[in-house]
This record gives sequence, C-alpha cells and structure tokens, in this order.
Amino acid sequence: MPLPEGTIPVAIGLFIAGICSFAFFKVGTVALGSEEAFKPVVSLWFATFALAPGLFLPLEQELGRAISARRTLGHGGRPVFMKVAVLGGGLVLIASITLLAFGPWLANDYFGGNWIMVFALALSIAVYAPTHITKGICSGSGRFRAYAVVLGADGVVRILLCLALAAIGVIAVGWYGLAVAVAPLLGVIAVISRGQAHTEPGPPATWTEVTPNLGWLLLGSVMAAALVNAGPIATNLLAGKDEEALVTRFGYGVILARIPLFLFQAVQAALLPRLARLAAANEMHEFRAGLKRLIYVVIGVGVVGTVGAWLLGPFAVELLYDAELSRRTLAVLALGSAFYMLGLSVAQAVIALHGHAQVALGWTVGMASFVVTTAFLDGEVFRRVEIGLLVGSAAAAVVFALALRSRLASGVLPDEASLLEALTDRPLEG
Repeated sequence: MPLPEGTIPVAIGLFIAGICSFAFFKVGTVALGSEEAFKPVVSLWFATFALAPGLFLPLEQELGRAISARRTLGHGGRPVFMKVAVLGGGLVLIASITLLAFGPWLANDYFGGNWIMVFALALSIAVYAPTHITKGICSGSGRFRAYAVVLGADGVVRILLCLALAAIGVIAVGWYGLAVAVAPLLGVIAVISRGQAHTEPGPPATWTEVTPNLGWLLLGSVMAAALVNAGPIATNLLAGKDEEALVTRFGYGVILARIPLFLFQAVQAALLPRLARLAAANEMHEFRAGLKRLIYVVIGVGVVGTVGAWLLGPFAVELLYDAELSRRTLAVLALGSAFYMLGLSVAQAVIALHGHAQVALGWTVGMASFVVTTAFLDGEVFRRVEIGLLVGSAAAAVVFALALRSRLASGVLPDEASLLEALTDRPLEG
C-alpha cells in the first residue's frame, strides 16, 4: 500500500526538530560558559515541553479530526476552528493564572531566583497554543508540508536564535530562555502568510463536534508529556543548592537517550497510518502481522540504543558536551526511552482503534509509577530519577499492550478520524 498523504513531510519535520534539540544544548552551554549557568534554560526547556504539548496537542488532534471530517463532506472548517480557538484561549488563561499563582515558588525554587524564566515559561504556553492550532488546521486540511514547516521551524529558529545570541556575546541567561519561548512563531507566521492556515466558512459547529474525545486526549497528553520530561524536572527539584550542574548534565543524558526515539518517531509517521489503513480495509491478518513487525523493530531499536548508550554513551557525552555521566545512568535512561518508544507505538495503535480512555489510563499509570518510585527510592538523585523513568515507561507500555489486545479481540476497526488522531499523537517535542 502507498504511504498515506503527508507522512514523509511529517517525518522530515520530526527529524529536523530532533537534531536541532540536540544542538541547542551544546550551543547554549558553550555560550553561557558553564553547566551551572545553563541550568535555568534546561529547567525551562523541560517544563515547557511537559506543559505545552500536554495542554495543546489534544486541541490539534481534535481540530484536525473535525476539519478532516468536514472536508470529506465538502463543508468549511472555520466554525470548528473558532470553537477550538476559544478552548485554546481558555487553556492559556488557566495556565497563565496557575503560573502566576506559583510564580514565587517557580522563581525561587525551580529557576534559582530567575523571574525572567517564569515569564518565558508563561510566554511559551501562550505561543504554543496557536502553534498547535495551526498544525491542527494543516493536518485536517491535508496540508502536510505546511505542518512539517511548523514542526521543523520550531527547532531551526531556536538554534539560530541561540547562535545569534552567542555570536554577539550575550551571556544573560534570560535571553536564551526567551529564545525557547518564541521559537515556534516564525514557522506559524510563515504558514499563515502563505495562506496555508486558511479555513473556509461552513455550517455552524457544536461543541460536541470538536470535543468527543477531548477529555481523554487531554488527560493522556498531559501525563505522556509530563512523563517524558519528568527526569530533568525531578532532578532539578531533588538536587541540592550546590548541585545545579547535575540538572544540565542529566539533561544531556536525556537528550542523548532520546536519539532513537526521535528517529523512530520519524519512521513511525510512515508506518503507523499504513497499518491503520490495513485494519480499516478489514485486512486484519496483514494488520496484525505488520503491527508485530513494528513492535519487533521498536524492540530492536531499543536494544541497540541501550547497548550503544552503555558502550559509547560516556564517550559521546564527553566528546559533545565535555561532561561526565556514568554508563549506568546512560544505559538506564536509554532503556527507559526504549520502553517509552514501545508504549508510544502501541498507544497510537490503540487510539487508531478508538481506545482513547485506555491510552489516558496508561499514561496516568506511567506517571504515577514514576512519582511513587522516585519518591520511595533512596540514594543519589540520578539513580532515583532514572529508575523512576524506567519503571514509569514500562508500566505505561504494559497497560497499552493489554489495551491493544482487548481492542483487537473486540473487533474494533479504525476510521479516518481515529487514524488522523493517532498520526498526530506525539507528546514528545522539542
């Protein structure tokens, strides 16, 4: 079967975003002169990508699904866009009030006394809302090249801003935080200016048209994004006053451990829709065989990534970031990333089979497992957090595997709407 429309541009956008994330940490640390100086930016980075995709990815998914459904009927999507824009504005307002309420704690305990980072976090929330809504319009309208532009431009603009700040000798950490916050805007502006975020007038939309799965998607997305970014956030909260460099160093390990995950997400953007369309065509034997091969690929990538992290990880960290991390830390982080990758793959298949509630449950179990494991383990910070990530990701993967088995046994088939939601279900950004 030919690749579904748009999968190659989306895969390219994901790949570019991953490479730029990798480079940003290197350039930022060099520009600011030390791991301690770069620590507030690392804290902002992971807080942003724990909150923004968690809050706004479901809006992107539901807007894309609703516009796609209307496009099939020949109806314009502007009414559903207006509904989702209202929801997005409401979420931004709630998030902003919450951040303001926790501002003193965030500034003093999380950002080390830096109020500019609190402002940058609030700004990033406000910026990522229209970013995800724009991507929802693009995916629902079949404009996947524009979708890839928004996806890839985020990373490209961020690294270019960072290089520009470094080139002119800026050493105030707040400017690098603001670069994280405003980076998505250029891609959104480019897409809007070219008319690729345009929607046509159409019949009035009801709230039920844009919110049938929003609650489950929101819960699952918040928990999934929180879990994948929980390590550096927890390290920041658990580290002592004289251990600020640990946060940046742990961030290096997390970024390196994500390399297989970023690469596989790009490949998966092509693989998963093909499997879902096999199921939609009632080719269930081929679907099961293809899904099994996909799981084998995930396991293979996970094994290679974990072994590579054990053998080459310390050398890579020293070469690229001039830092030290133990083989154990890098291998456990890579193994946790492998389980997360496995869980994400199966979760997308479950969403394609209309299992939104099971996916929300799985990510919630995963996040709860991380919190409990990290809280009750004793010993050094790295050991507590890395084992917590491993346990949390593995727990989520188990729940998804059970859910997938149940959905397949029940004979549920995907449709175009659930296929689109599954294709765009990516809580890992940055």
